[in-house]
Amino acid sequence: MALVSSLTAEDLQRCAQYASRWERAHVATPLLLPESEFRRSLDAFPLEYGEIIRAHERVVGENPFLDVVISTDDLRRACETQAKSHLVHLREAFIESGGRPGAIAHVVTASAPGFTALLRNVARLTGVLTNDRAEATRMGARAAQLPEQLVADILSLEQQSAVTAVDAARLFPEYLAAVEQLARAVDTWRV
Repeated sequence: MALVSSLTAEDLQRCAQYASRWERAHVATPLLLPESEFRRSLDAFPLEYGEIIRAHERVVGENPFLDVVISTDDLRRACETQAKSHLVHLREAFIESGGRPGAIAHVVTASAPGFTALLRNVARLTGVLTNDRAEATRMGARAAQLPEQLVADILSLEQQSAVTAVDAARLFPEYLAAVEQLARAVDTWRV
């Protein structure tokens, strides 16, 4: 991310000249935002900007995030949207699986990263700001009172390269119940 004072079409054109070079170097295209737009958008993107603020490393210039505060109400509302969306998509994907165990296993495995990201966002609602992804995931699960073993199993599925003995299809009923519980918890969360 680069916060700038202004951003014109000409600026974008100049940056576009570097796109292929960044792609070859496996460097993500930077998010360019005028600082005033960034500050006015904190309520619209509390999860995304909160993660940038939490994990950023300053390359040059003053730290633009020193006085930036994301409203807890905005964060809770975004978590609620994320939880309920995850729940709706999980149910829909299960139906589309036709009940086939291999397809259900794929649904659970493919949704694991979204679920663990959601739990990390819930952890932020409690004020947790750790850089340890697994610990933040567990803390979010504890805040929503989700079963620890289920969360451990889902975390293991998130590790694409890890060989796991977890039968993802077997997890589905408990996983669905946990996502339902999470959606209720965030819906009734009081800040």
